[in-house]
Amino acid sequence: MQLCICNEIFEQFPLERQFEAAEEMGFAALEIAPFTLAASVREITREQRERLRTLAQMTGVEIAGIHWLLARTEGYHLTHPDPEVRVRSVAYLQDLVRFGVEIGGKIAVVGSPQQRGLREGVTYAQAWEWFQEALVTAAQTEGAEEFCLCIEPLAPKTGNSFLFTAAEAVRMAREIGRPNVGVIIDCYSGVDMEIDLPGALRATGPWLRHVHLNDDNGRAPGYGSTDFQPILRVLRERDYEGYASIEVFDFSLDPVEHAMKGMRTIQEAWGEA
Repeated sequence: MQLCICNEIFEQFPLERQFEAAEEMGFAALEIAPFTLAASVREITREQRERLRTLAQMTGVEIAGIHWLLARTEGYHLTHPDPEVRVRSVAYLQDLVRFGVEIGGKIAVVGSPQQRGLREGVTYAQAWEWFQEALVTAAQTEGAEEFCLCIEPLAPKTGNSFLFTAAEAVRMAREIGRPNVGVIIDCYSGVDMEIDLPGALRATGPWLRHVHLNDDNGRAPGYGSTDFQPILRVLRERDYEGYASIEVFDFSLDPVEHAMKGMRTIQEAWGEA
């Protein structure tokens, strides 16, 4: 397991400091939220993209990939009843994939519940078909053959109304049947949606490509009541070599202290596992 951290916890820092902080704390990689760089991925300049690659090389902190793909955007929705909106949204998703590839990322987390949720008059089956079509098109983006789109099941508390469980995400990935489409398990949602989160994690099998480590209160591990030891034991059992990123939703704490406590909690639980 390669322990990473999502960069929005450091959003108040200049980009250089984000990488330096991750390096100083011992994180293997940063996971980038595009909105920390620009309102639209299309506004992220070539210089910014080159700077990300350079900072990764200089610090040794890899870029795990990207997440919050459609957050803070307007006019995009992957399961919208209007086909023009869906076409526009898929084109933007492809631009996000290109960005992820260009900066050296390995994965994209396809979550963004507000931009995939059920709209009025749309059935679950229709949303399933349209979301699947969007992922197939994005996965076929030229140059993204080794870049994995990770389907993220999310709990209703995130504002989600479509794709709730690991089993659903695995079913979606299996139906798509492409090597660069997999599943991410998010602990914050998983503790709500799974009767047995470690069991659900184990059942994802070869589809598991990424993990988000966050506590049940939206903070980093160690701030809530989630027991990470059995979760990490599953990753140990399967010799998981992918990224696991600390992701937080509460930005009221000092970012460095917040990140450090999360790292210590995971390191201790990993050792005990």
